[in-house]
Amino acid sequence: MPTHIIEENSVPFVPTAIDPVTLDLIENALRNARVEMDATLVRTAISPGIREQGDAFPLIADRQGKMIVGQFGSFIDGFLKGYDGTIEEGDMIFLSDPYSCEGAISHSNDWLVLLPVFHVGRLVAWTAMFGHQSDIGGKVAGSMPIDAHSIFEEGVRIPPVKIFRRGERNDDLVRLVMHQTRKPDWCAADLNALIASCRVAARRVNELCDRFGDDVYVSATQALLDRNHRAMKALIQSSIGEEPVSFEDYICDDGIGYGPYRIRCSMWREGERVVLDFAGTDPQSNASINFYLNENMFKMFFGIYMIMVFDPQILFNDGFYDLIEVRIPEGSLLKPKFPAALSGRTHALGRIFDILGGLLGQRTPEFLNAAGFSSSPHLMYSGREAEGNWFQLFQIGFGGIPGRPLGDGPDGHSLWPGFTNVPNEFLERYFPLRIERYEALADTGGAGLHRGGNGILMSYRFLASGVVSIHDDRWFTYPWGVNGGDPGARARKIHERPDGTQTIVPNKIDRLEVEAGDQLHFITWGGGGWGDPLDRDPELIAKEIRQGLVTVEGARRFGVVIAADGNVDASATEVLRTRMRAERPASLGVFNFGADIETLRAACFAETGLTAPRQPVW
Repeated sequence: MPTHIIEENSVPFVPTAIDPVTLDLIENALRNARVEMDATLVRTAISPGIREQGDAFPLIADRQGKMIVGQFGSFIDGFLKGYDGTIEEGDMIFLSDPYSCEGAISHSNDWLVLLPVFHVGRLVAWTAMFGHQSDIGGKVAGSMPIDAHSIFEEGVRIPPVKIFRRGERNDDLVRLVMHQTRKPDWCAADLNALIASCRVAARRVNELCDRFGDDVYVSATQALLDRNHRAMKALIQSSIGEEPVSFEDYICDDGIGYGPYRIRCSMWREGERVVLDFAGTDPQSNASINFYLNENMFKMFFGIYMIMVFDPQILFNDGFYDLIEVRIPEGSLLKPKFPAALSGRTHALGRIFDILGGLLGQRTPEFLNAAGFSSSPHLMYSGREAEGNWFQLFQIGFGGIPGRPLGDGPDGHSLWPGFTNVPNEFLERYFPLRIERYEALADTGGAGLHRGGNGILMSYRFLASGVVSIHDDRWFTYPWGVNGGDPGARARKIHERPDGTQTIVPNKIDRLEVEAGDQLHFITWGGGGWGDPLDRDPELIAKEIRQGLVTVEGARRFGVVIAADGNVDASATEVLRTRMRAERPASLGVFNFGADIETLRAACFAETGLTAPRQPVW
């Protein structure tokens, strides 16, 4: 244990053999406690980002800080390495500064609460929860300025501090933090929700210790970590070769004229360990798209991807981390130097999942996903209503999920599996806007044997003048298709005036002024397709046309001809597919990236009316 952990009971823990039934009871009790953390959070938070969308991540860890159950990997290791204070029973830590915890949280909007759990004077566990705050101050509403050149422009930064010291709440600290935000009511309620969630989980851990004893509980957490280690060791040995493989993808731009930015990763196995090396990734940006990638977080991403592809029954936890070595160059987009801006890091965060798919699938293409976890689209809308009241919306959008070996990608789904949309009724009730259209946009998913999920078209009609910020990507890089599948469509954002005049706006923009009556057509990317489109069942295409997911013209991407009565024209379909097969290359290749990236970049900058794109930084 770190020396700054103060335990009143210094009796060492005794390793205890755990029978399978007891281990199963403790494992499932912890799983349930994690679910209870989420339930507590959404019932007590106020901001739509947390209450409605679930933008928060729970964690229950062992006494060393290793995650036993959770969603996003352990935050505690990075915190302990940089923390020089003491930890005692009754303490609770509060922080939001990524540079103080090695990027365990990756931008200052994420507020993290850490609770050490003591039982009979001994540390037995940690519980933790972080959630995205809709506003923490800074130069723009929403606190994620695209053009920020340092983290100091992005709102309040909270170093690791004690919000509770030996059970006593630090009210002055809370008042100071709330004084920085445009939405103190939301932030105060959300902070209390984070605290309550951690306390619920701590209570459940103590109940387990009361029931089974400290020694059994601590030994059980170690057994769960060991079991995961054995499972991941076998997966690594069977799935990853010693010969290096590499993959690269691009963040389109940084919102201030530079781009694309390359993210490159190479992977190979050395004995029992897998090495993931980001050499070749571009230098950090002068804007806010940098992603301070915590090594343990990336290990968790890697482990989750491996588990979900090869054996979803494995409980993922931190037990396998010593089997993975992550190398990230200092000063790169993924390990920027302080005080680089970090608020727009979700584009790189999403792209990491596409890159993992491209890496892990090269040896076994039958398990390869297409691209589509590509970003996390954000919309911010703020201003004053006619009565003078301040309003401020932060909303996360959804794109098309990629085609997969086992089937189609879902239409308009979330990057994060636990997220949900903000209901339109909620938006229209609490904000001066109306949702004119909300639909999966036909033909945006990449064609394939398994179709990529369609992107979303969400049309906002603004009822009050205000200012809009948009954060999205994949607007000039395609979500690539695999194994013969076509890329998904790119994202687009269109500002429409009441007279019908339309202007295409960049996918990264702050301070877009809108007036009452204006519309914003917010179109997200589609997922890439999987497999040969000409092998897809024509009757399934006809069904999707009736469902509004594919158009009659879009059916021709699959070589399918639809007759006037809406049914498949079998003979015309056979003729078209025969001609398409004859005209294309004999080998479709593993990846289909679409058009040349530089051509796409120039076209997208031109259609938005921006100046000619400047040279990328690399």
